[in-house]
Amino acid sequence: MVLPLSLLKTAQNHPMLVELKNGETYNGHLKACDAWMNIHLMDVIFTSKDGDKFFKMSEAYIRGSTIKYLRIPETVVDLVKTEVNEVRRQQQREQSRGRGGGRGGRGGHRGGRGGGRGGAR
Repeated sequence: MVLPLSLLKTAQNHPMLVELKNGETYNGHLKACDAWMNIHLMDVIFTSKDGDKFFKMSEAYIRGSTIKYLRIPETVVDLVKTEVNEVRRQQQREQSRGRGGGRGGRGGHRGGRGGGRGGAR
């Protein structure tokens, strides 16, 4: 499973299309994004919702709550999938190496040295 923010972070410096809820579209290279999916694009071509007006801008900042959808190149999606799989493999290796063979922490009920609190009852 690929989370949207990890996809956006990997898509930095790649071209993308952003369509807003009002129908306007922005084509440009993703420079930055944040946790609210606010997007900063560079070398942008703006298209009006009717498709009859085009404007070229050096950069644009788009509020995340106005975004309808994003179109990201397939190469970026593949890159994210490989990164996610790599992270999972590392986590599995770290979990399997732990001391004690994964049998738990300090013992269960009344476990550990000396039994429970206050000694034996």
